[in-house]
Amino acid sequence: MRTRIKFCGMTRNEDIAAAVAAGADAIGMIFYPKSKRCIDVAQAARLRRAVPAFVDVVALVVNATEEEVRRIIGEVGPDLLQFHGDETPADCRVYGHRYLRALRVGGPGMDTAAALAATCATYGDAAGWLFDSYTSGFGGSGLAFDHHLLDDVRKASVAAACSALGEQHAHAAVPLILSGGLTPENVEAAVRTVRPYAVDVSSGVERSPGIKVHDKMRAFVDAVRRADEA
Repeated sequence: MRTRIKFCGMTRNEDIAAAVAAGADAIGMIFYPKSKRCIDVAQAARLRRAVPAFVDVVALVVNATEEEVRRIIGEVGPDLLQFHGDETPADCRVYGHRYLRALRVGGPGMDTAAALAATCATYGDAAGWLFDSYTSGFGGSGLAFDHHLLDDVRKASVAAACSALGEQHAHAAVPLILSGGLTPENVEAAVRTVRPYAVDVSSGVERSPGIKVHDKMRAFVDAVRRADEA
């Protein structure tokens, strides 16, 4: 199985086109006002039209109101929502929309492998669990974390699938998405170590917040593919 790739924090049409050309499976748009990569709904709707078929659009929100999220769904039409704040399982499910749950590894209640796995299990219906490192703020940190903390999470992922679908569906475990501090230089080793379903990068392929370096995006994809081949 190949590792999927998401480029997050998109703000420009030309960067979306370069990401797609490089082989991206998904692009992310950020709707968190405190993020340097935040875009408004009107801009996101314009960017959405530049995304071709078979490339997912992910809308990242942080403790947004229900009205704000429903507007994003209605006007942008994301394939997935990504909850990156303090959202409860009920908060994530209320929209009836496929979602990713971001977990800030090392934060309160998520500083051990067992605690992290227990938190993940409460979001058993998520389309994926995305792991980033903890900072006092929200959104992407750009920092790495101890990947060995994900060992127990894999077991929780399988258990969630079995609970929801039956023992025969253990193969349908919740996908693990690795984020936090990834770059073209370190992603190959990270993929070999963790074997995630997908990787997510933003600052690691940028010149400045929201401005992607196209050569870095291609190098990132190449490094992931080398890890897959190995």
